[in-house]
Parts: sequence; structure tokens; C-alpha cells
Amino acid sequence: QMWEEAIALGKELAEQYENEMFDYEQLSELLRKQAQFYENIVKVIRPKPDYFAVGYYGQGFPTFIRNKVFIYRGKEYERREDFEARLLTQFPNAEKMKTTSPPGDDIKNSSGQYIQCFTVKPKLDLPSKFHRPVSEQIVSFYRVNEVQRFEYSRPVRKGEKNPDNEFANMWIERTIYVTAYKLPGILRWFEVKSVFMVEISPLENAIETMQLTNDKINNMVQQHLNDPNLPINPLSMLLNGIVDPAVMGGFTNYEKAFFTEKYMHEHPEDHEKIEKLKDLIAWQIPFLAEGIRIHGEKVTEALRPFHERMEACFRQLKDKVEKQYGVRAVLSSLEERRGSRPRSMVRSFTMPSSSRPLSVASVSSISSDSTPSRPGSDGFVLEPLLPKKMHSRSQDKLDKDDLDKDKKEKKKEKRNSKHQEIFDKEFKSTDISLQQSEAVILSETISPLRPQRPKSQVLNVLGSERRFSVSPVPPSSQLTPPPITPRTKLSFTIQPNLELNGMSSSDIPDVPPPLPLKGSTADYGNLMESQDLTSPTTSPPAHQRVSP
Repeated sequence: QMWEEAIALGKELAEQYENEMFDYEQLSELLRKQAQFYENIVKVIRPKPDYFAVGYYGQGFPTFIRNKVFIYRGKEYERREDFEARLLTQFPNAEKMKTTSPPGDDIKNSSGQYIQCFTVKPKLDLPSKFHRPVSEQIVSFYRVNEVQRFEYSRPVRKGEKNPDNEFANMWIERTIYVTAYKLPGILRWFEVKSVFMVEISPLENAIETMQLTNDKINNMVQQHLNDPNLPINPLSMLLNGIVDPAVMGGFTNYEKAFFTEKYMHEHPEDHEKIEKLKDLIAWQIPFLAEGIRIHGEKVTEALRPFHERMEACFRQLKDKVEKQYGVRAVLSSLEERRGSRPRSMVRSFTMPSSSRPLSVASVSSISSDSTPSRPGSDGFVLEPLLPKKMHSRSQDKLDKDDLDKDKKEKKKEKRNSKHQEIFDKEFKSTDISLQQSEAVILSETISPLRPQRPKSQVLNVLGSERRFSVSPVPPSSQLTPPPITPRTKLSFTIQPNLELNGMSSSDIPDVPPPLPLKGSTADYGNLMESQDLTSPTTSPPAHQRVSP
């Protein structure tokens, strides 16, 4: 389920398939897998394994693990007790240590085997590409993967014990372990290369605790907004433990410990940290309000009294916090996540072709009215044309054609795809709103409505155009034949020693034979005045023709 790593390898393969091997079939299959991986990252909830620090102390262990500490990655849903049992099976003679503090030299130099095991928390190290807030479903992978720093916190009390408030003198001794490589890697365990320890003051511990609580509420609210089918029980326990803290007392203990005049007088350097803690307390109210709203929408009738009591406790808490620490508004990210789809997804469905100009052919194939587009001042904008004027049809005929057109439009809309259907709806809405505008006066010039000629008339016109001159003539002279104009005389010369079709030049007559006689002299056109080209005065009969 490490889909992020699979996507990285898939991109390397895609580069080979696309630019080196040109295997587009494998490329398409790989891209489909990558799409499924991205969908799994957002929708599938993956279990978070625990990490354990294991120390092998004593001279009885092999040299490669003797007196060294390793960080192990546990299996899915594996508890620490199960991991210890699995570990002790490999070293049946080893003794389990009861403390988590580092052992002394007497144990390290002893001849026995001592194993120390405790749970550590991985420290989040986000990649640099996440330069803005992202979904918790995406970040959750990096909370337990690609981690190299681990921490273990141990409470330590300093000073006099306060029976009324234990948070006032509770310090945290935090040990940070850095492994040789990031986990998980080629192995499920790596050696610890460096260890250092820091101390957390009680006020800093309170700030961290409030920040973690707010993040936990926010993450659970986001999960329920993304997936409404999640069970409500974890949300109920989380909200009730904060709103009605019957055992721990909530942040009231912080107020008693740090918001007093005595503490501020003794620790003037903590003024900024106290203001930060107050701000975190104020920010918890809008997170709780969003969680209780979702809880009210999902709660069953059996849990309705429980929800009403939780609402009553929250109203009291809200009035108190807003009066002391101010009002905070709900984060805009929560409001945006309530939408059904991201804005980019909505744009891809509602504007399929708005990013490019539409030609007449593309509009006619998408819309049902075959309306051409023309460029406007703001780019290519679709504008409706005026309705076509039918001069030779009666009103009944028009109504019948309108009904037929409506039926055809309905059938075409059923055949269209989802993008085309939504585009048709938007196009028709603009058609109605712009029908009365002044910019729609070109329908007569774009689509002429002159009635077609009959076929016989078209043939006659074509025939006349073949016979007559193309130059325009006045209407009165259209029926008279065109004037006959003399042409240039043709002269023929034959070279002396040239043979044509087996005849020598002496056998060929000097004058070309006359044209065959036809019944109408109009076919010869303007050859009437060129009679001097032929030597005989009389033409031979039609059946006596002289071949050249």
C-alpha cells in the first residue's frame, strides 16, 4: 500500500515507454495504474504501524548488535507485547528490562543478554514539494513513512509536588533517535546513529498538547467531510472527552497552573508562550463547533440525548472561552471542503471547450441549432442568430416544423455525452438572454434563404452559359445572337523532308482540306468570313470527305 513509491517508479517507466521504447500500449496501462494509485491515496484509509526502539545489551549478543540500539517497524496492527514476544523467540535466553532509561556499564559489560524495548513516535518530515497546506489523507503517509527521526518522551517531576495541579511541575525528558537510513527501507529495522535529549518545560508541554488536540479534531472533521460514511463512534468519544472532561479537567488545569499572577511574576520570559496557549484554546472552539455540527447530522435517535447533553456542555464552554480569550472564525478550508467537488473538477464538466475558439463546424456538431460563431471583442463568443424567415410557408406549417425540431433536439440531446449536454444547456440559456440584443443582425447574409431553382431551369441556364459569352449584356439584347468577329488567319507550313503517316511532303497538298459541311452555319460561328482559306469554291458533299 505504499502507492507514493509506486507512482515514483511509474513515472520512470512512463519516461521509457513514451520517449525511448514508444510502447504506447504499455504506457496507457501504466497511466491507468497511476490514476488508481492517486485515487487510493485519497480514499483508502491505511493502517499506521508502530515503531519500536530495541536495545541489545550484554556480551552475550553477537558483535553486530552488541550494546547497540535499533529502530524496528512493526507490522500492521501489531502491539508492543506481540512484537516483544516475536523478538524474544529469536533470543530465548535474553532477559527483558523493565525500565526505559539507558542501562549502566555493569549491564553492558555483563556476560548475559538484556533486551530493552519501548515504543517510539516517528517525527514528521514533509517533502519540500508540500509548500502549502494539503489534505490530511495525503500527509498521513509521511507521518509513518520516509522517517528518520524518532522521539521518546518520559515525564519527569521537578520541584515540589502540587496535589491540586500536576501540570505545574511536570517536565518532559525527550530523547530523539536518528537512524542511519529512512524507514521503511530495504530492511524493516536500522541502527541508531545518534541520540540526543532535550527537556520540555510544563508550559511548552501544555502548548504541544493543545496543538495536538486541535490537529486531531481538525483531521477527524476533514475525514468526515470527505467520507460521510465513516462511523460516528470515534468522533463521539473525541468530542465528549474535550467538551465534558470529567476526569482530566480539560484546559482548566492549564488556567490554574499558568494563567495566575504568581506564575507570570516568577516567569516573565514566558509571556509570549502564555499568549500562544490562550490563542490555541480560543481556536479550539470553532473546531469543536464543526465537529458537533457533523455529529448532529449523523447521530441516531438512540444517541440523541447524549448529543443534546454534549451540545449543552459546549454552549457553556463556548461562552466562557469567547468571553476570556476572544472569538475565532472557522477556517476557510473547512468551508471549501463541504462542497461536493473541487473547483477544478466542476470546471472540467461545465466548460468543456471554452478555453479554445469554436469553429462553425464544431458548434454545429455540439449544439442542435447549428449556430455559427464569430469573433468578438473578448475572444470567440457564441451569439445566436435571428430566426429564419420562411416566406412561402403558412403558420400551421411553421408550428408543425417547430414540433418536429423539438423532437429532433430531444433525440440528439439523448445521444450527446455528458459534456455536450451541459454545454447545450448553457448555450441555450445564452441564446434566450441574447435574442433581443442588437448584435444579431447578420442572419440574412450568413445563411441566405433564396429559394432554389428548378432543375430544368438550371440546365437551361448552364447550357446557355456554355454557348453565350460571359460578358454582361443588356436585357434587351439577350435573345439576339452575339456579333460575329473575324479571327486571325491561320497559316500552315510543312518542312520539305518531313514524312507524315508514311506520306512524303510532295504527296501532301498545299492547301488543307475544307471543313465538313453541316446543316447549320451557326455551329461554325465566326468562320463565315474566313472562306478565303479554302481554295475550292464549292464544298464536297457530306459523304465525300478528303482525309489529310
